[in-house]
Amino acid sequence: MATQSVRLLLMLATLIATPRLAPPDTGRIAGHVRDMGGVPLANARVVVVGTAFAASTDSTGSYVIDKIPVGTYLLRAQFIGYDPGIVHAVKVTAGQTTTVDVALRAATIRLEGVTVTGIGEANANAPATLGAAQQGVVSGFAARGLRRDEAWRRQREPWNTEEYGHTDENPFVAVSAHPLSTFSIDVDRASYGNVRRFLLGGSAPPKDAVRIEELVNYFPYDYAGPEGDDPVAIHTELAPAPWKPAHQLLRIGLQARRIDLRGLPPSNFVFLIDVSGSMQDVNKLPLVKASLALLVNSLRANDRVAVVVYAGSAGLVLPSTPGSEKQTTLEAIDRLEAGGSTAGGAGIKLAYDQAVANFVRGGNNRVILATDGDFNVGVSSDGELVRLIEDRRKTGVFLTVLGFGMGNLKDSKMEQLADHGNGNYAYIDNLLEARKTLVHELGGTLYTVAKDVKIQVEFNPSRVRAYRLIGYENRLLAAEDFADDAKDAGE
Repeated sequence: MATQSVRLLLMLATLIATPRLAPPDTGRIAGHVRDMGGVPLANARVVVVGTAFAASTDSTGSYVIDKIPVGTYLLRAQFIGYDPGIVHAVKVTAGQTTTVDVALRAATIRLEGVTVTGIGEANANAPATLGAAQQGVVSGFAARGLRRDEAWRRQREPWNTEEYGHTDENPFVAVSAHPLSTFSIDVDRASYGNVRRFLLGGSAPPKDAVRIEELVNYFPYDYAGPEGDDPVAIHTELAPAPWKPAHQLLRIGLQARRIDLRGLPPSNFVFLIDVSGSMQDVNKLPLVKASLALLVNSLRANDRVAVVVYAGSAGLVLPSTPGSEKQTTLEAIDRLEAGGSTAGGAGIKLAYDQAVANFVRGGNNRVILATDGDFNVGVSSDGELVRLIEDRRKTGVFLTVLGFGMGNLKDSKMEQLADHGNGNYAYIDNLLEARKTLVHELGGTLYTVAKDVKIQVEFNPSRVRAYRLIGYENRLLAAEDFADDAKDAGE
């Protein structure tokens, strides 16, 4: 358990980092978007790739994107009927305006047809009209037992192979028979970022992508810390449930002792980076490189970092290097390119070997895996990878998993790896999320203050007839596991 709070909704427990740093210096990007003949393009979209920063051009083709954190970015301009314009290495300087003009080339396109989406109570996800071939595809999916909304998604996006673990909501439990509710804490927050990605894209997320505890866990609640020698402070709140006022909603928050980021023990990081062919998209490897650069820039002289990559095989790109040699590390990361298959198991083994070889006793020893989770060579099945991680966690090295991209995201695999590796799982959909996870909340994301944390709540049958745990479906423990130190739980 890190410098975070734990919250329960009718025993919904969540953990959140609390360190707060001053906002970074910012600058702006401004300019014009025109066609190759110099004609201004109104309503063109200009995006700072990998972030939420974007703007549309006005009638003169001009745009301004303000309050962008200092750094170097990839800029993309796009307009219907034109090929996207990409501008590399756009540098944002504090308090200054960087001028970037983009010229777009007309694209050769042919519209086969237009599908109109009808919004109605009976069928909110189905196109209003379908050709015979489309109807056949959707009927085929339905015959295989897929929900109708999932059938539409498969028909629209045959390339989408994202995977999520099956989740059934916890049922109500009679207190007279089972007064104890026991479960492991969960410090992951990946579900919130992933759900946000679907909503911003205009679609509902898959049901199994929604993990309630991670959505609540995402936000700071500013709980007071523990007093005296107490390891945690406990905060409770009881109120009518908004969706059913006859029921009571109980929130129990646990706040660990806050720690000064300046006093953190030395860190021994190993960046394990997926550079396989599936990582070529701009919201994958390019965003990985920009995200890890933020962490590199926050390292201290007594920290160390190594870089391991894997595609068809694994390799050591940078041996363990002091945090003071930032330029060396940044150059090693910047040289990475994507291509090949994905031998994730080999990369995990090499990364742990590097972490163990440079182990800092009493320090923060951690492998940071950045991937879309699409392992397909060597040790690649969920069971094999989990057993590998469980074996390597005995070394005292923790695991943080950072998920990137869309279309083939293996959410269930990455969550399992983080859970069994004594670590946490976050989803990075833009550079602001990377800064939040790896810089602003560094103490809560990458430093562990308590291992195998379990929660057990006992209900009084004279006051409570039944309860249900909201979220934590894959964190449930038997009542006897609470006192069993050999039973693995959350960090």
